[in-house]
Amino acid sequence: MDYRAAPVAEQLDAVAPDGIDVYLDNVGGEHLEAAIDAMRVGGRIALVGAISGYNAGAPAVGPRNYFQLAGKEITMRGLLSGRHFDRFGEYIGKAADWLADGSLHAESTVECGIERAPEALMGVLNGANTGKMLVRLGD
Repeated sequence: MDYRAAPVAEQLDAVAPDGIDVYLDNVGGEHLEAAIDAMRVGGRIALVGAISGYNAGAPAVGPRNYFQLAGKEITMRGLLSGRHFDRFGEYIGKAADWLADGSLHAESTVECGIERAPEALMGVLNGANTGKMLVRLGD
């Protein structure tokens, strides 16, 4: 999905008209609210970040629809990958297989030249990238 193309809620409805069961959130804000609206009863949300609020001038408000967590019996839990380093080897093996068979697709935005690193970082914070932002040292 390209969150700049149309409202996130509309895009979720188009790709998952029957709702979603699991959502991994690293954005927060509008994205989390849209996901909560789209969640099915008994759904699960893993919170790993909230980049939409990292540079906000004031604390984020909401999600405004948080009571749906109770109404839909949704479980929302924080997750820090650093607490699971003991399973990193297991994950790498599985992820490599998924990448090889195409069931996992990773998108990235690439900037070339170390002098572009500050601009690349600002791009991450401003939503200018798709997937992971990478900076290649050479051309």
